[in-house]
Amino acid sequence: MTRVIIVRHGQSTYNIVRRIQGCTDASELTEKGCNDAAKVGKALSNIYFDAIYHSPLTRATQTAEIIKSQLVAANKEPNKICSYEKLIEVHLPLWEGMLNSEVREIFAEEYRIWKEYPHELSMRIQKAGKEEEYFPVLALYEQAKQFWQDILPLYRGDRNLMIVAHNGINRALISTAVGISPERYHSIQQSNCGFSVLNFTGDLEDSVELESLNQTQHLGEVCPSLRPNHQGVRLFLVRHGETQWNNLNKFQGQIDVPLNDLGKSQANKTATFLQTENIDFACSSSMERARETAEIILQHHQNVELELLQDLKEINHGLWQGKTEVEIDREYPGELQRWRKVPAEVQMPQGENLQQLWQRSHNCWLSVVETALDKQYANGIVFAHGDINQALICHILGLLPEKFWSIKNDNAALSVIDYPRGLNGLPVLQAMNINAHLVEEI
Repeated sequence: MTRVIIVRHGQSTYNIVRRIQGCTDASELTEKGCNDAAKVGKALSNIYFDAIYHSPLTRATQTAEIIKSQLVAANKEPNKICSYEKLIEVHLPLWEGMLNSEVREIFAEEYRIWKEYPHELSMRIQKAGKEEEYFPVLALYEQAKQFWQDILPLYRGDRNLMIVAHNGINRALISTAVGISPERYHSIQQSNCGFSVLNFTGDLEDSVELESLNQTQHLGEVCPSLRPNHQGVRLFLVRHGETQWNNLNKFQGQIDVPLNDLGKSQANKTATFLQTENIDFACSSSMERARETAEIILQHHQNVELELLQDLKEINHGLWQGKTEVEIDREYPGELQRWRKVPAEVQMPQGENLQQLWQRSHNCWLSVVETALDKQYANGIVFAHGDINQALICHILGLLPEKFWSIKNDNAALSVIDYPRGLNGLPVLQAMNINAHLVEEI
């Protein structure tokens, strides 16, 4: 497996004043940007990287060099570090160098398209002496695909790579790896010096797992900050802590299994991690392991009433429930392999399939979001299960059941989903599978 950690550059001089950078090279890191880059290096200094590839633009190059210095200090100097042209930021030729506020005023309609339909944004540019129509986001996705096709064949097997680049190209790299469409360009977030993790089993066409998205805890943040002009609700999505059946690789499904001691410890650590966050409402799967996790985490939010929802229950694994993988493989030859390879095609014997889980979880989630928006809640927390959470995150990213295994969800880890434009706008996955507070547990 090739593990790729994708880092956005540190805060730049253009970031501070909210000036559009694009692929210009007129900005550099601020003091905070330099300090945060050092924090990234320290956070990742337990990993040996075969290579670091970075954008040639100054803000990314500076970030990569600072990270490298921290790795060297930890005796983990990477085998090579080099700039790569295909990691350059999205090209927005008519806007680069302008303040965000200026673009919103002067290019009002184009800016609306950029925010609502980014894949449709076009600009007229001069190329080879001729004027032609240019689609920045679509071009960026092609650039990202080409990067993966160039680099992945060079690193087979158990290898670690780091990419240091920019907000836009990082989104495109993650999206093209997992299968997120350009329409969802704004549905994932990349904070300055946040990092994301992808696991490749082979080439771009092979299975890819998004292990985590936009981790910022090494910067002293609990969760990424809200985007400017956010007016909707933020939801924390939490998986229950470990049970003994998790430990034994038994299929639990809709059988009630309590948390084990490790699971309780995980829930307590998540409770401490979230204790400073304002929580307006909470809901949970009615199953014991999710409810128990919720009650532990809400000990710091005693004014919040917990609502139990049947439709957040785990997938019904039918006759597989209570059995280990070895037992299932023996009794249902080939089906477990199909569940791992083509999960959307598997019908659990006397249980559910992914299409049923997709519909049930999605309807429940939308009901929770709609209620929160109607009551003008700012923050809520939802407690559920591994399969439910993977389905929900796939929904948020516009992924079909075929991509079920593209999303990782650890016990007691949390994800952060914002609805900055209400139900009429696309949700934003601000961070996924946050588990830094559980590093001793997993």
